[in-house]
Amino acid sequence: MNLHKTLAAISGMTMLSRITGLAREILFARAFGASAYTDAFNIAFRIPNLLRRLFAEGAFSQAFVPILAEYKNRRGPEETKHLVDHVATALMWVMLITCVAGIVATPFVVYFIATGLQYNPEAFQASVLMTRIMFPYIGFMAFVALAGGILNTWKEFKIPAVTSVLLNVAFIVASLFVAPFMEQPIYAMAFAVLVGGILQVAIQVPALIKIGMLPRLYWNPLLGLRDEGVKRVLKKMGPAVFAVSAAQISLMINTNIASRLQHGSVSWLSYADRLMEFPTALLGVALGTILLPSLA
Repeated sequence: MNLHKTLAAISGMTMLSRITGLAREILFARAFGASAYTDAFNIAFRIPNLLRRLFAEGAFSQAFVPILAEYKNRRGPEETKHLVDHVATALMWVMLITCVAGIVATPFVVYFIATGLQYNPEAFQASVLMTRIMFPYIGFMAFVALAGGILNTWKEFKIPAVTSVLLNVAFIVASLFVAPFMEQPIYAMAFAVLVGGILQVAIQVPALIKIGMLPRLYWNPLLGLRDEGVKRVLKKMGPAVFAVSAAQISLMINTNIASRLQHGSVSWLSYADRLMEFPTALLGVALGTILLPSLA
């Protein structure tokens, strides 16, 4: 593996993602500004995003990729495929239960994340509705993280790196061509999140088929949880969740405080957060993505 060439390629993909992300934010700000309804959307989007960063991408990838690399290098393709199948099955059931529970408990979750929104009943109800629309996104992102971990372990870095571009494209298309024709335009962005999640999963399927690692899902939830490799992944996820939770808890507290301020405060915080993530993702995330399978 040529580290410099691979890093340059991944950083290039990340740069494309960040440029389209910046365009997304500019178009979003131009179309919707910073109001009670944009606050409602940002709060709604933050809830599945929070769970995604805690459990799907961050902690899951850190726990899964080293074990997958060990299986690939030491145990052969058959055992590796069984691990992928069982992890995917366990992930499917955990995400299904999480999504159903989250959709049912959405009003309580929104109140907990953004207590100040209760003083604007219309914005609160809009946030609840958009959260319910977007909650399945965490399931899509869990499988994006699974597929990305598999492809990165097989040194197929480019496709996982470009997935985030698809979410940005879905946002841009929705803000330009869908939102103007909806009675409540901001709802178009909630559906764009779902479409983006589906596209992010779909683009990785051909690459998984090519390397023979497309997961086979089983309807027996215990089949995955009984697997030795799955148990090891779950055991490693505990410390990883703790490690990545500090920043997310801080962001959640900031969101709650901002929700108590004037309308638009949560949106301003979200715009600032996107800008802050730009340099970190450009180099740090790209380098970590490349090195994790090798260092495992």
